[in-house]
Amino acid sequence: MTETGKSEIVWRPTAEYLERSRIARFMRAHGIADLATLQRRSIAEPEWYWDAVVKDLGIRWSRPYTRVLDLSRGIAWPRWFEGGLLNFADNCVDRHVDAGRGTKPAIVWEGDDGQSRTLSYAELAREVAKLANALKRLGVGEGDRVGVFLPMSPEAAIATLAVVRIGAIYTPCFSGYGAGAVASRLQDCEAKALITADGFYRRGQVVKMKETADEAVAASPSVKQVIAYRRLGRAIPWSRGRDLWWDELTDKESERCPALPVPADHPCLIIYTSGTTGRPKGAVLPQGGFLLKCAHDFSYLMDVGEGDRLFWLTDLGWLMGPMLLTAALQAGGTAVVFEGVPDYPTPDRLWGIVERHKVTVMGLSPTAVRGLMPHGPEHVHAHDLSTIRIIGSTGEPWNPEPYRWLFENAGKARVPIINYTGGTEISGGILGCFPIAPIKPCSFVGPIPGMAADCFGEDGRPVRGQVGELVITAPWPGMTLGFWKDPQRYEETYWSRWKDVWVHGDWAYTDEDGFWYIQGRSDDTLKIAGKRLGPAEVESVLVSHEAVAESAAIGVPHAVKGEAIVCFAVLRPGQVPSEDLRAELAALVADRMGKALKPERVLFTRDLPKTRSAKIMRRVIRATYLGKEAGDLSSLENPQAVTAITEAT
Repeated sequence: MTETGKSEIVWRPTAEYLERSRIARFMRAHGIADLATLQRRSIAEPEWYWDAVVKDLGIRWSRPYTRVLDLSRGIAWPRWFEGGLLNFADNCVDRHVDAGRGTKPAIVWEGDDGQSRTLSYAELAREVAKLANALKRLGVGEGDRVGVFLPMSPEAAIATLAVVRIGAIYTPCFSGYGAGAVASRLQDCEAKALITADGFYRRGQVVKMKETADEAVAASPSVKQVIAYRRLGRAIPWSRGRDLWWDELTDKESERCPALPVPADHPCLIIYTSGTTGRPKGAVLPQGGFLLKCAHDFSYLMDVGEGDRLFWLTDLGWLMGPMLLTAALQAGGTAVVFEGVPDYPTPDRLWGIVERHKVTVMGLSPTAVRGLMPHGPEHVHAHDLSTIRIIGSTGEPWNPEPYRWLFENAGKARVPIINYTGGTEISGGILGCFPIAPIKPCSFVGPIPGMAADCFGEDGRPVRGQVGELVITAPWPGMTLGFWKDPQRYEETYWSRWKDVWVHGDWAYTDEDGFWYIQGRSDDTLKIAGKRLGPAEVESVLVSHEAVAESAAIGVPHAVKGEAIVCFAVLRPGQVPSEDLRAELAALVADRMGKALKPERVLFTRDLPKTRSAKIMRRVIRATYLGKEAGDLSSLENPQAVTAITEAT
């Protein structure tokens, strides 16, 4: 039994949530009594389910599809919505302008320096059309790839929508990347153009994007044009003939550009995830599938609708960036995007954004919450957060203490935390919570409708009450079309362990009440004295101590146990490392988890290596600790943390 499995229901839906939520309306419309029935029917009748969802969400087709699902190529290569034609940008922009929502705010942006801008749907439509026309004039056409290396801004939305409007494919790059990481993506997808900025602000400091972009392009011979958005107005290096200012390029273009109708499985974006070794994997997400899966999850789990303002703490280079924009715009709502960090210039920045922009659905990661906790709850309570109906969370497993802190302070113990987990190659989530179901702390209520998720033991059979592999046994819209130029690697990564079973790479666990928990990546698993457990269990014990802000647990070779636990702890401000504290933390783990699981070592570090999506990179910590090659580090947001691990004491 895990610690998390012992917890009780922390939130129950009120009559208002049960009545007004979009998932409840969908179920009533189809005569479905409860979530369990919806889940079963969505898996048993996928063609009925996804056709019903398309209609419920109002997705617009230029030509209707003749068949929902074709599995003739096998489960790993399904064809969805055959015969149908649509355009992603048409659904996110034009559809709403045509419906009379042109004056409604589509995007609200706030800069690191406090600047703010709002774009209506009509303004967004004009800007997207102008950039789309400019791209066509530069020779970018259907199927061409365009790198998008921009800060979170209205321009990030305009750029991605303009690219897909003309049937081209975008590759988002994290705004904090170094030149090598940007170049590896541009090279792999053979990008024809790159859209970037002169720079942006982060913690009041200038981040020089154009210089990084220049260095990346110098190593990427396929890139012929660089379009620079003038965010700061600073002087930047310039390559005549190759470089073009966004505003000068688009000013002379028409404000009308017809959206190109494409098949549902036409690629929309290539988004790269880091591999343990070698080059990053380019997941190809389809226009129809990404649009539908993202809209489905945010409509039915996060309850995002036309009247909502959706804010997620993210970057364009992590799939949650494109998902934030897609979910808000497809629903006809408002995407709230911001530049910078949640605690600058003041520790209450995040909560101020919620109040200023009347956010109704707010999402963030457990890591972000742990980073905000040391500032104290008074910064949360200083703001009116009464507009929030839903708090979303994703990125990594929760620890109980940060979960309670967020639930009680930001949510005032009345707002559900919709925990959500999936992946880049999924176009969204596998497990989630719902605004119509009771919630336990740190948990998932269960598989998302349409996702045939299960938990398998080592023999490839379903298990309950013990840790197993999170798997999916049927296809869904939005699943990756494979890795770019590497179908074999895709099949080996997800489909090679058990026949016709997608192995996601996460450890999952279901408790006696049927609630699900993610225990971390399966390649992070600890196997101590014959017991298999996820590192999140050990880490939750450590962060429950008043001195510890963050922690990571890894398994290292041990002559007797096979593996032993080594823990890394980041201390809260004002706390200092000591031998007494080290012994106290080791004893705490032994007391809570059992003596056999007492850590071999507890080390103090100033930082933990994390991805841009706030996931702790335990494989990097383990390799660094053992003096081995750490593999691909391009997705690290804080490469200096690797040095911090080597210097841990």
